[in-house]
Amino acid sequence: MNTVLKKNVTVLNHPVINHNLAIIRNKKTDTQNFKQALKTISYALIYEASKNIPTKTIEVETPLMKTDCEVFDDNSQLIIAPILRAGLGFCETASEILPFANIHHIGMYRNEETLEPVWYYDKDKKILEDKSRVYTIILDPMLATGNSALDAVKNFINKGVREENIVFMSLISSPEGIEKLSNAYPAIRIVTASLDKGLNSKGYILPGLGDAGDRIFNTIPE
Repeated sequence: MNTVLKKNVTVLNHPVINHNLAIIRNKKTDTQNFKQALKTISYALIYEASKNIPTKTIEVETPLMKTDCEVFDDNSQLIIAPILRAGLGFCETASEILPFANIHHIGMYRNEETLEPVWYYDKDKKILEDKSRVYTIILDPMLATGNSALDAVKNFINKGVREENIVFMSLISSPEGIEKLSNAYPAIRIVTASLDKGLNSKGYILPGLGDAGDRIFNTIPE
C-alpha cells in the first residue's frame, strides 16, 4: 500500500520494492545486481509517476467484438528528464514503458562545498505552444538537499510547463529535500520509493545507499 505524506507526495510501499531496496542499500552489492534491483523498482515508480498523463478513448476491434479502450492522448507532449548522470539509471526503463516520450537531458553536478547545483547541460526538444498539454517527469535517484530538484523544476517552469504537470521521481528521499521541494512548488507531485531518516553534514542521505551515480556506473573510488 502506498503512503501519501502530503497531498503531493507518494512513497511506494510493496514487498518487492522493499526487498530490492535492501539489495541496493547493501554496500557489498555489485554493479550488475545494483542495476537489476534499480530497474525492478523503476517499473513501479514510473507507473505511479505517469498516472497524470492524459488519455483518450478509442475503439478497438477484438477477435470477438468492438470495444472502447483508454490510450495515451497523442495531442499531449510527455517529457522524460533525467538529471545526469545518476538519472540515467531510470531512463532506459522509462523509455521502455513510455516510448513516445521526448528525452530531455539535464546536466548538473553538486558543488561539494556549497551543496549547490552547477549546470553544464540542458538539451531539449521544442515544447508545444500550448503548455497545458506538456507533462514532465524529472528523474533523479536521490532527493537529498533538494537544491538540484529545485533547479530542475524551475528550469521547466521557466520554459512554460505548468507546475501541476510536473512530477519529480526519486528512488530515495530525505525529509529535508521533500520539505524544500514541496514548499517551493506545492503543485508538483513527488514520487519516491523510500523516505529516509535525514541528511549528514555533507548533505548525503542517511541511511541512503552511497553515491548513486558511482554505484550505477561502477566508478566507486578504490
